[in-house]
This record gives sequence, C-alpha cells and structure tokens, in this order.
Amino acid sequence: MASTGLQLMGLVLALLGWVCGALVCAAPLWRVSAFVGGEIVIAQVLWEGLWMNCLSQTTGQIQCKTYDSTLALPMFTQAARSLAVLSLLLCLLAIILGVSGAKCTHCMGDNNQDSKARLERIAGVLFIVAGLAYLIPISFSYRCRPLDLDPRGQPPEIQQLFPAGHEATLAAGQRVETD
Repeated sequence: MASTGLQLMGLVLALLGWVCGALVCAAPLWRVSAFVGGEIVIAQVLWEGLWMNCLSQTTGQIQCKTYDSTLALPMFTQAARSLAVLSLLLCLLAIILGVSGAKCTHCMGDNNQDSKARLERIAGVLFIVAGLAYLIPISFSYRCRPLDLDPRGQPPEIQQLFPAGHEATLAAGQRVETD
C-alpha cells in the first residue's frame, strides 16, 4: 500500500475531481451557440446543458429554463445525463471505500491491512470506471456536437466545459495513481 500522505493527497484530489464533475454536470455550457443579427444590433448566446438551457442577450438579460420532459430530449442529452450521474455516484462510492480503506482510518481495525488494501484497489478500479463514464459524454460532446447545426443553420461554437470536464476526470484519476 502507498504511504499515508499519498493516500490523503489522492483522496483530496478525488474529492476535488468529484466536486468539479458535479459543477460541470450542472453547468449549462455543454453547447454554446452565438447568433448575431445581420441588421439588428442584438446578439444572443444560447447555452445548452444537461439540465437546462439559457439565453443571454447583449442587454444583459439572461433567461434560463429547465427541460420539461426527459423523454423529449435528444438521445445524446439523455445518455450524457445518465453517464454523468452514474459517474458521480460511482465516484462517491469510490471515495467512501477509499476513506474506509486508508491507512489513517480505523474503520476496519488496524489488524486488517490486507482488507484495507483490497478496499483501496476496489476504490481505484471504481475511480477508473467513473472517470471513463464521465469522459465519454464530454468527449462526444466536444467532438460530435459541433458538427450539428442549430435551427438557424449556423454551427455552434466549441464547448467551454471540455477542458474543465477533462480536468475533473484527470483529478479523479490522480486518486488511482496513488494506490
């Protein structure tokens, strides 16, 4: 097993990755489309997320609306929601297992070092699975969604959350490397 300091650093990075993943999941910046009128001096930016979409105008007004029905959403959004929530739940379970299997805790007693090491390995595998489950919708959103055209016939801009989502996945993956 790794030293106590490495385990604690891994748990802190895993917790940071989980928080960043939750923020990326909740933010409405998965797809950003900008529209600037030809003769009108009003620009609009449409932010689409997994849970809501927002419309921002140059006047400073922002309107957000949550989606009414899950079944009415595109298949990508439904799959991305499922994978993101699954990833966050797996990561939470892995954090709980990682804390209970750490050297500095007395959850299983001090004599069960083999059981604690087994829990740490299981937590590491869960972190890998959670990171991959979160990386799939973020990568798919970054690669394939810009190819879609919005109703006005303009391609959307590159998503702003791609780097943040990958940083969250890498921070959760740092926990695995310390096992």
